[in-house]
Amino acid sequence: MTDYLKHATRIAQEAGEVLKKYWGKLNQIQEKTFSWDLVTEADKESEEVILNELKTRFPDHSILSEEAGEYLLEESPYCWVVDPLDGTTNYTHQYPFVSISIALLHKGSPLVGVVYNPILEELFQGEKGHGSQLNGTPLRVSSVDSLEKSLLSTGFAYDRKTNPDNNYAEFCRMTHISQGVRRGGSAAIDLAYVAAGRLDGYWEKGLNPWDIAAGILLIEEAGGKVTAYNGEPVDIPSGRLVVSNGAIHSELLSHLTTPAE
Repeated sequence: MTDYLKHATRIAQEAGEVLKKYWGKLNQIQEKTFSWDLVTEADKESEEVILNELKTRFPDHSILSEEAGEYLLEESPYCWVVDPLDGTTNYTHQYPFVSISIALLHKGSPLVGVVYNPILEELFQGEKGHGSQLNGTPLRVSSVDSLEKSLLSTGFAYDRKTNPDNNYAEFCRMTHISQGVRRGGSAAIDLAYVAAGRLDGYWEKGLNPWDIAAGILLIEEAGGKVTAYNGEPVDIPSGRLVVSNGAIHSELLSHLTTPAE
């Protein structure tokens, strides 16, 4: 394990202690652009812990974080991408599908990824070229080879009530085709679950880099596939991606991009 992954893991665990501290004890729940887009004191304190550690340990690296925004150094090829609490709505309701997501990008490509659920004590780690693991056990994507036998997951963007490109039609279509579609509420965990073989595929649009950067690496290192909707390499800033165990990928893409008759 490189120092990058060691430090990312330690920092995620420290931030996890913050989320544990506030679990069921929130006093400040604020709305952002939409009434269902929330931020809490747990988000803010978790982010403060992470950013302070990253700036101290890696002062020459850029940082992109959900609440604080961009801290960019033009000369640096390295950028940490951080979500201090993915699944804030879940967290406010004490629904334990929440995570901290930390990734290190090198020239735009994920090099290290950590997704940590401190409530369930599940630590997903990945490093380019060295595989991914859950609590120390190597991960491998599932072997399911057809959509009709698959369990999928997806989500809906915060502007879903006003944007006609809201994923509702795709959700209904894939629910009919597969064994089921889950909507967990934390993209980082959805991706980690594909890497772990708990889910066979996942797609979503309207995401942010901090939602997906770590999870992309976990899946690729577990033998899965990550692409854009057209099958081309995924563009992280686009916020649109399709991931799978690889075996169902072509079929999944076909049904997502071809309207139902």
